[in-house]
Amino acid sequence: MSFQAYLDKAEEQTGLTPRQFIALAKEQGFDENTKSSVVLNWLKQEHGLGHGHAQAMVHVILKGPKISSKHVGTGGTHSDASDTLWLDGKASNPNG
Repeated sequence: MSFQAYLDKAEEQTGLTPRQFIALAKEQGFDENTKSSVVLNWLKQEHGLGHGHAQAMVHVILKGPKISSKHVGTGGTHSDASDTLWLDGKASNPNG
């Protein structure tokens, strides 16, 4: 599953886009200095995300939409189309 697919699935499960999760995390007082485990537990407990989907969301909450180019365009299972994740919802993604 690609990084983007994890975010899209989390949106399907919760009805919240990654950008909405970022806003909610800021309301909780989370920022780039917050430990990832704190955000991870919040996502799992408050929003019912599984570990992998929560981990993907933790990345965008704490580090933003840029990902490593390691899997970009490789065609493998974890391949992403871009090194920048789409945060505004699956339905509006021009790459999807």
